[in-house]
Amino acid sequence: MRKSEVIAAESVACLNSALARLRDIWEEIGIPEDQRLQRTDTVRKHVNLLLTRMIEEEESLKERLLKSIDVCRKELNGLCLELHLPPFEEEEDCTILQLEKDLRTRVEVMLKQKKERLQELKLLKEREHDLCDLLCMPILLNVDDHGVPSLEELDQFRRRLAELSAEKERRGKEFVSVKRQIILCMEELDHLPDTSFERDVVYEEEEAFCLSKENIASLHELLFRLEEQKTKNQVLCDELRSKITELWDRLNVPQEERAAFSEYMTTGSKAKIMNVLQEEADRLQKLKLQNIKNVVEVIRTELTSYWDKCFYSQNQRLGFAPYYDEDYGEDLLALHDAEISRLKHYYEVHKEMFEGVQKWEENWRLFLELDKKATDPNRFNNRGGNLLKEEKQRAKLQKMLPKLEEELRVRIAGWEQEQDQEFFVNGKKFMDYVTEQWEQLNMEKEREKQERQIKKNRQLEEEMIYGSVPKTPTKRRVLGSTTPGKVRKLHGTSVSSATNSTMRSAFSGTLCHSPVTRPPLASGKQGLPSRTPSRVFKTPQSKRLEKNKENMSQLNGTAMSEGFYSY
Repeated sequence: MRKSEVIAAESVACLNSALARLRDIWEEIGIPEDQRLQRTDTVRKHVNLLLTRMIEEEESLKERLLKSIDVCRKELNGLCLELHLPPFEEEEDCTILQLEKDLRTRVEVMLKQKKERLQELKLLKEREHDLCDLLCMPILLNVDDHGVPSLEELDQFRRRLAELSAEKERRGKEFVSVKRQIILCMEELDHLPDTSFERDVVYEEEEAFCLSKENIASLHELLFRLEEQKTKNQVLCDELRSKITELWDRLNVPQEERAAFSEYMTTGSKAKIMNVLQEEADRLQKLKLQNIKNVVEVIRTELTSYWDKCFYSQNQRLGFAPYYDEDYGEDLLALHDAEISRLKHYYEVHKEMFEGVQKWEENWRLFLELDKKATDPNRFNNRGGNLLKEEKQRAKLQKMLPKLEEELRVRIAGWEQEQDQEFFVNGKKFMDYVTEQWEQLNMEKEREKQERQIKKNRQLEEEMIYGSVPKTPTKRRVLGSTTPGKVRKLHGTSVSSATNSTMRSAFSGTLCHSPVTRPPLASGKQGLPSRTPSRVFKTPQSKRLEKNKENMSQLNGTAMSEGFYSY
């Protein structure tokens, strides 16, 4: 038996025992039978009423449980729909009480989930509203305030807020960076914010600034304008500094006066610095107009320098007629200023070409110098190995110059094709100019070769007439000596040392065979020069013979005929 049945049986036994006891009491008291029946009936009614009430209460409980089950089922079905969950499955063979408890518990759980989702949705919507308001972006969370979002929707909203937060952080960093640059530019330009947007950028808190795309774009536009103005000011200040330096040089401004102004000549482009530079430039301009002649002369010197740098030909230089004008005035100064500005720009545009040509010119001059030294007889005084070094350097330059010329030819050809104009050096195309230089060198060598040949032929003729002179010179007597010399006899003819000083200088203290009695050694035809080495060096004695032709002519009939031995 179940415990409830046992308890019910015990209750019936208790009730029967109580009724028996009541009857005994009533008998002992002596209550009549009709009253005992009445009392027993009262007890029955009382017990029956109690049981009836109890039954009614339990029936009411059952009804409440069943009603709660119905309500929970309905609510549970609605929550499943709202929370986008599958319907709740009830357990089979479950009592009313257990079913009601399970349904009620499930409803409570789902109500808690609904509340949490709605609370999270509310927070997400508030966060999105703040971010969208800060970023000036449209709100995308179009969920009904009374609706419950699904887990997928909440996850999507979280990702959306994460993107908005990242965008806010990125724009915030961009705003801070650009704001810092804007403030620096304004400080550099001495510029105060004069528009509401500029004041918002500079003075407003970073958290309160609207980070919309339009504002960020306006921020970059403001920075661009400020940087552009800063660049313009910097260029203007650099131009003013360059102009001031140029005017200082042209006007020969003392170094002390320049040093006093040096703090403004280094860097900076603030309005204050620019104003000071402009005032100085204006002052120097007025001073320049007061000293036009001196300034024009300085510009002409500068023009000459740039003409040399640009390899201007003489015709090109003559083409600038104001250079030779002596009527000094503002118009002449303006023409010179325009010309020097044009030349400077021309040089800068062609600077790479001119530097290459200048390099070739320097190497060419060095090559000519070394080539000239190679033909110098004194080069054999090889002190410190200079001859070997010069020969190596000359050989190196002789190989390098053609390579450099080819590189310049290719570069100039590319430049001419790109610029659609020809490149001139001294009024000629570069390769024509180079070819002309080589031709002049070859012509100069040919001319020197012919001069050496003529000189050699002349020396051979002199040797045929006067005879060869020994190469080893003898010790000379100091000219102008007051000491009387000894008298020397030359086959019966006495000549004093003082009288024969001219003859001693002519013969250098050595007597040679007479060319009259001894023919030349050449075996060629009469009158033709004999073959000699390719290079003949004159001795000091031969030079003295040429200088003393007059004395030799006087001695031909006397001293030379008597003093030379004949064979």
